[in-house]
Amino acid sequence: MNPPIELHKGLKQRHVTMIALGGAIGAGLFIGSGTLIKTTGPAAFVTSALTGAIIVLVMRMLAEMAVARPSTGSFADYARDAVGDWAGFSVGWLYWYFWVIVVGFEAVAGAQVLQYWIDAPLWMLSLVLMVAMTATNLFSVSSFGEFEFWFAGIKVGAIVIFMTLGSLFVLGFWPGRSMDFSNLWAHGGFFPLGVEAIFSNIVIVIFSMVGAEVATIAAAEAEDPARAVTKAMNSVIVRLMTFFVGSVFLLVVMMPWNNTDVHAGPFVAAFKTMGLPYADHVMNAVVLTAVLSCLNSGLYTASRMLFVLAGRREAPASLVNVSRRGVPANAILASTVVGFLCVIAAAISPQGVFLFLLNSSGAVILFVYGLIAVSQFVLRRRTDPAKLRLKMWLFPYLTIFAILAMLGILVVMYLGEATRSQLLLSLLAWGIVLLGFALNKWYQNRFGDFADAPAVPGASRVLVLANENVGAPDLLRELHAMDRTDKAEYFVCVPANPVDTHQTEHSGAVWVWQATVKAAQERLDGTLGALRAKGLKAAGVLGDHRPLVALQEAVVAFGPDRVVIITHPDARSTWLREDEVNEALGSRDLPVRHIVSSGIHDAQEPIFVPGATTAPA
Repeated sequence: MNPPIELHKGLKQRHVTMIALGGAIGAGLFIGSGTLIKTTGPAAFVTSALTGAIIVLVMRMLAEMAVARPSTGSFADYARDAVGDWAGFSVGWLYWYFWVIVVGFEAVAGAQVLQYWIDAPLWMLSLVLMVAMTATNLFSVSSFGEFEFWFAGIKVGAIVIFMTLGSLFVLGFWPGRSMDFSNLWAHGGFFPLGVEAIFSNIVIVIFSMVGAEVATIAAAEAEDPARAVTKAMNSVIVRLMTFFVGSVFLLVVMMPWNNTDVHAGPFVAAFKTMGLPYADHVMNAVVLTAVLSCLNSGLYTASRMLFVLAGRREAPASLVNVSRRGVPANAILASTVVGFLCVIAAAISPQGVFLFLLNSSGAVILFVYGLIAVSQFVLRRRTDPAKLRLKMWLFPYLTIFAILAMLGILVVMYLGEATRSQLLLSLLAWGIVLLGFALNKWYQNRFGDFADAPAVPGASRVLVLANENVGAPDLLRELHAMDRTDKAEYFVCVPANPVDTHQTEHSGAVWVWQATVKAAQERLDGTLGALRAKGLKAAGVLGDHRPLVALQEAVVAFGPDRVVIITHPDARSTWLREDEVNEALGSRDLPVRHIVSSGIHDAQEPIFVPGATTAPA
C-alpha cells in the first residue's frame, strides 16, 4: 500500500495569528480608505466602527464553532451540518470564488504599485507576482506561514508607526503643531454627504476587512487547533478594530476629507502632511507587502477550500491529492489558474471582463457571513456544552442582530445605484453555484457506479474489493451462489482512500491519513470477520489509496477468476464505473459483480436501489 501524503502540521501560533491579519489587511485599508473618506466624509471612521462591529460578531461566532469542531473545511462544514448539503456546497464554492477573484485583484494592484518604480507592462508584473506566490504556496505550508508572518508583520508595523506618529501630530506633540480636530467639521460638517452615507458605504469597508476568518481554516494545520483559533481570533479582533477605525480616524482629523490627495493615497498624503521625506516610496513599499501578503493568504485559503470540496465529491477528486511536501498542489494550481485568468482579463478588458468579475464577488462574502451566522445559531443548540470553551456573546441576541444587519446591508446595496449591480451579479454567481450543486447531485446519481458483467458461476478464486462493509449479508449470499464447490478462496482488498472512507469529512486535514488507515482497517476486519464466521477461507490487505490501482495490484497478487465489489448505497463515490474498472483489469477479461448493501446489479440494468432516492456509491 502506497499511502498518500497528508497535509503537514507546519503552522505555529504566530503564523496563524499573522495569517488572519494578513488576510484582513490588504490594499483595501491602504488604498480603499481613501475611497471611503471620499464617499462618506469625516464620519468615515464611524462607518469603519459599525462594519468592524459586524465583523467582530461574525468572527466570534465562527471562533465558537471552530474551537468546538476544528476542520479545514471550517464554515463550509458548519453550514453543511446546520442547514444542509446545498449550504455547505454554496459556502465552499462562493468563498473559493471570492478569494480567487481577490488573488487576481491583488496581483493587479501589486503590479500597479511596482509600476511606480519599474517601467513594465501591467500584465507582465502581475504574472511575476502570481508565479512567486504560487511557488511559495507549493513549497510547503511552513514556508507559506513564514512568508506571511514577516510580510504581515511589515504592514502591521507600518500601521503602528503611522498611528503613533499620527497621534503625536493631532495631539499637538509635533514640531510646529498644536492640538486641532477642526477637520472633523470645518469642511461641510461631520456629515457633508448625509447621514445615510455612513450606512451605504459599509459595503466598501466589509470588502476591506474580510480575511480574519482564514485563521479558522489555517488552524487545522496548526499543532493545537483549538488554542490557535482562540488566541488568533481574540488578537485579530482587537487589532482589526484598532487598525481600521483608528487609522481612518487619524486620517480625517489630520487632513480635510475633500482633499484629492487623500482620495488617491491617504497614507502617503498623511506622511507628507507631517513633512516626512520619501513618504511616497516608503508607503508604496508597505502597500506592496500588504498586497503580496493578501495575495499569498488568498491563494492559501482558496486552495484549502478546494481541497475540502474535493473531499466531499463536490470538486474533482484529484484536487484532494497532496504533494510530498504536504500541500494540496493540484488545488493550489487550480486556484492559481483562475487568478491568472483574472490578470489576463484585467489586461485585455479592465472595464469589461475584469470589472464584471470584481462586481460579481461584491456581495458574495456577505452571503458567506450570513450563512456562518445562521450555522452558529443552529449548531449552538446541537453542541455539547462541554465543547463550548469559547462562546458567542449574549447568544442568541447578538447572533440575530448580526443576521439582520447583514440583511440590511444587502437591502442598502439593492437601493444604491452604484452597488445594485454588485448585488445582482453576486446573486447570479450564487445561482450558478446552486445550479452546479444540482448538476453534481444528478451526475452522482446517474454515473456514480459501473454496470458489472454477467454472472459466471463456479468461481474458485474470488477477489473482493470492499468499499463499504455494510452489505455483508448480501455479499455472503452472492459468494455462496458463485462458489458451487464450497472450496473457493477469497481475497479482500480495501482501498485506504480518504474520500471513499469519508475521512475528509470528519477529520482535520492534518490527521486525515491516520483516520483513513483506521477506517479502512475496520472495514477490512469487518468483512473478513463476516466471511470467516461463515466458514469461508478468506485473507485480505489494505490497498493503495487509489482504488483502481489497489484493484490492479490485488489482481496481480491473488490471480482471481472472479471480481466482486461491494459498496454502500449512496451517491458520493464516482470511481466505480464500468470503463474505469475494465481499464484497471486490462486484458484479463475478468467477470465483475457489483453488490450494493440492499441488492445485486447486473450489467444490463441501471444501478438503482428499489425505494432509494440516490444511486449507490
